[in-house]
Amino acid sequence: MFVDQVEITVEAGAGGNGAATFRREKYVPRGGPSGGDGGCGGSIVLEVDPNLSTLLDFRFTRQYRAPRGEDGHSKKRAGRDGADVILRVPPGTVATDAETGETIADLVASGQRAVIAQGGRGGRGNLHFTTSVRQAPKFAELGEPGVHRRVRLDLKLVADVGVIGMPSVGKSTLIAATSAARPKIADYPFTTLVPNLGVVSVGPSQSFVMADMPGLVPGAHRGVGLGDRFLRHIDRTRVLIHMLDASGLTDRRPLEDFHAINDELRLYDPALAERPQVVALNKIDIASDAGALQALASELEHLGYQVFLISAATHVGVQPLIHSVWQLLRAHRTEEPPDVTAEGRSIAPRSRRGSDEQGSHQIITGPLPANDRAWSVRRDHTGAWVVEGRGLERLVQRTDLGNEDAVQRLQQTLERAGVHRKLRTMGAQHGDTVRIGDTEFTFDDEDLDR
Repeated sequence: MFVDQVEITVEAGAGGNGAATFRREKYVPRGGPSGGDGGCGGSIVLEVDPNLSTLLDFRFTRQYRAPRGEDGHSKKRAGRDGADVILRVPPGTVATDAETGETIADLVASGQRAVIAQGGRGGRGNLHFTTSVRQAPKFAELGEPGVHRRVRLDLKLVADVGVIGMPSVGKSTLIAATSAARPKIADYPFTTLVPNLGVVSVGPSQSFVMADMPGLVPGAHRGVGLGDRFLRHIDRTRVLIHMLDASGLTDRRPLEDFHAINDELRLYDPALAERPQVVALNKIDIASDAGALQALASELEHLGYQVFLISAATHVGVQPLIHSVWQLLRAHRTEEPPDVTAEGRSIAPRSRRGSDEQGSHQIITGPLPANDRAWSVRRDHTGAWVVEGRGLERLVQRTDLGNEDAVQRLQQTLERAGVHRKLRTMGAQHGDTVRIGDTEFTFDDEDLDR
């Protein structure tokens, strides 16, 4: 079964909590804090497997969860990291956030990886919070929760050449005539229900991948016929072969079909209509009117297209078509593949113990995060004061609010950051509700100097 679109739910593991412990050996005076860091949570990672050609496996399992990191231990021992969950996908898979529509990663190369849900960082042990005035901190950080999101996976076939045209014009026959692929061929519309891929050999060490695109009819960009379900597979192709039925034995009008299909490409994505395109007039072996055939070829050449008269069934004229496509493809292979997201960036795997070693595979993540130090204050419709800022939200998230010393450190950090001063300036009163992330506080302004 060919499956090219699925939606899954992924949840990365939370980081382990830091430890708040002290050295208590008999012969170690003033032992001091010795709490180790919590381990990082496991991430959900996509990896391209060239042996896969469909997203079928994701139809049966829709939820994936990575393990959390282990809590820190005494004697400065760090907790164990949670293992990453590796999900293997075929080349050409695009991962998109189902809620925001943001492209997370576009994977085309064998072995390429993408982190689609980052594991939470482990909390720091009390060893990190020792200062000249706080020599025995009795608190440690909590681990961060892992990313939880719904992800849509779309498969866009990685093919160099796409064969387009109305149903039953001979697209599958051309694939069968030029490659080892054996698609279903029959004399009725929509015989081909899934795209067919074939490797076309041009010469020694010279070949390209060709795919036929089923279901293109007027209104395809709106889902008519097999519609936009397969239009997206053309996105990665560099050259298009536009096939027309030139036999004259049907009631179709080839020139009108030609313009109708190009209009569908333009309406779906204007860039597709600008893709290099050659025209193949098929079924010339059974053409009923040679004069009409030549007139059609002349009209298309007048529009600026290179036209080939072929019979995919008898292989007449197929080799000149393939060699011309190969020359076009060579001219465009130096360009970047279409539709590769520009938002992704290559990074080394996140360091879990301070290492900067580069992994053996390329890792892709989404856009760079905003500055963690930036924050703002606003008042919502309930009258509560909302402090927004990734850095402050993470600080609150990692603070053990059940520990008095940890809460005192949080208050001091917010004061140094200027949050209290900003709230006073904006008119916050003693007893008002202040929300940072998912946590609510009561604004206490009695003991603070103005």
